[in-house]
Amino acid sequence: MPKFSVILFSFPTACRGNLDELDITSNLENQKTLQKLYEQCEVVMGNLEIVLTQHSSDLSFLQRIQEVTGYVLIAMNEFSTLPLPNLRVVRGTQVYDGKFAIFVMLNYNTNSSHALRQLRLNQLTEILAGGVYIERNDKLCHMDTIDWRDIVRDPQAEIVVKDNGKNCPPCHESCGGKCWGPGPEDCQTLTKTICAPQCNGHCFGPNPNQCCHDECAGGCGGPRETDCFACRHFNNSGACVSLCPQPLVYNKLTFQLEPNPHTKYQYGGVCVASCPHNFVIDHTSCVRACPGDKMEVEKNGLKMCEPCGGLCPKACEGTGSGSRFQTVDSSNIDGFVNCTKILGNLDFLITGLNGDPWHNIPALDPEKLNVFQTVREITGYLNIQSWPPHMHNFSVFSNLTTIGGRSLYNRGFSLLIMKNVNVTSLGLRSLKEVSAGRVYISANRQLCYHHSLNWTRLLRGPKEGRLDIKHNRSKKDCVAEGRVCDPLCSSGGCWGPGPGQCLSCRNYSRGGVCVTQCNFLNGEPREFAHEDECFSCHPECQPVEGNVTCYGSGSDACAQCVHFRDGPHCVNTCPHGLLGAKGPIYKYSDAHGECLPCHENCTQGCKGPEPHDCLGGL
Repeated sequence: MPKFSVILFSFPTACRGNLDELDITSNLENQKTLQKLYEQCEVVMGNLEIVLTQHSSDLSFLQRIQEVTGYVLIAMNEFSTLPLPNLRVVRGTQVYDGKFAIFVMLNYNTNSSHALRQLRLNQLTEILAGGVYIERNDKLCHMDTIDWRDIVRDPQAEIVVKDNGKNCPPCHESCGGKCWGPGPEDCQTLTKTICAPQCNGHCFGPNPNQCCHDECAGGCGGPRETDCFACRHFNNSGACVSLCPQPLVYNKLTFQLEPNPHTKYQYGGVCVASCPHNFVIDHTSCVRACPGDKMEVEKNGLKMCEPCGGLCPKACEGTGSGSRFQTVDSSNIDGFVNCTKILGNLDFLITGLNGDPWHNIPALDPEKLNVFQTVREITGYLNIQSWPPHMHNFSVFSNLTTIGGRSLYNRGFSLLIMKNVNVTSLGLRSLKEVSAGRVYISANRQLCYHHSLNWTRLLRGPKEGRLDIKHNRSKKDCVAEGRVCDPLCSSGGCWGPGPGQCLSCRNYSRGGVCVTQCNFLNGEPREFAHEDECFSCHPECQPVEGNVTCYGSGSDACAQCVHFRDGPHCVNTCPHGLLGAKGPIYKYSDAHGECLPCHENCTQGCKGPEPHDCLGGL
């Protein structure tokens, strides 16, 4: 039988897989694409698809491939032998046709003798997920002389091998009827079906003491995690492990999870100390791009994916000077869906709201203006000269915090609101900064509340000459009609009626709404205050009636705990198997709900401090 070498750690040369190559019509372009993808490649991150390749094609560039994370598709080719002599593992993270990790079909030319005759995947000993489909390959031999159940890990996986080559030469007598070809070097190496019943997976011999480590894939040369031919999960410097060293470890002195100085990241099936330069870190993995609910940030020189905390940033082109559009209208409104930043300006003109017959643009549905609820920043100016009559404020911009003024309207305006006859309040409750340019608010005959605002708090840089606010509803009439700030607003003024429109609060604020008091002693949820803002106590803090429940946001700021206390921290459960600097950490809770360490000999947890309290034995 052929000999396998035990894996030695090295940084793998990885490459991207290909997909849907059955659509390729140019054989020459197909050949060039494959060579560009797989030359020097050892790990295919994705699928390996070899299709529509002529008999004269040189595929020797495939011979370094050792692992495919997805599936292998070999279809409608004319070459005689597939040069994958070093392929050990097909992981099947993606499967073809919903169930196959290897799919080989129709590899022959009906008008000639050119055909696939040998696969010779002599080192392939593991398909981790998915089955095998090898059918209608007229000249392909030695597919029914392979014990596929020895290779396929999933006992329920489908294996279809039929209608392939006839009149094939037998296996060499030394192969025991299991082979990839006729020679003695083509014998299939069995690593699973020959094992003793005590072995969970592979083995290096038939005896009970010759089982491979559980983390091995494809067999092994000995019983240790360093003796594997390939790894079931991850290769960590030559040792096969179920997880790479995690980014957080439990610190027994601080009773908290803290950054692990020895953390590594998953890169294919390998643990690496740093991701390749063109990858980004997503928690514990090297990925090409962040998932949809995360954004890429740079921390301590590392490119990382972090949750967006709401909508992920999305920058969109604005209107006006330098843009394709003069105004927001029905032809472009859908382009602002989920925008958080406007690169440029926003203009609202009468031709945008009522339609532009000259350019065949219909009237804008006013309800669609709510797409601007997500906008937090406008880098240029905001110009509102027309607004739907039934909308009495600009609350669609209630999350707008910054108007940059990098480009200005007309005579230097960054905020211009004029001739909106039915608007009674501005409603820009989140606006904190007008970075540059002038503010012009004029001829809005019903507009109130603007008199109260301390506009200078919003203006960055020089203040003089930047405010031009006139010909709106008089302050006297506004007061007479009761259109004044809520009593909970501070002297800074307000954007409109109610405690949610204050520029700042007289007492406390909760989620942007002014309140008289935080829930310090009663009410739900219990709260603490920081810079006059009410924040909820940690969920593990036990509410204390008539007394303070917490002193800050952390689980270490609770007066009492709902469940257990681990050092200064309230926790839902005591540490059970948390990774520590020297291995897993196990604790039990005493009669007072305190988490205390198990005896050092306990490897699966405990119910008390003594060796006889260990769970699952020592």
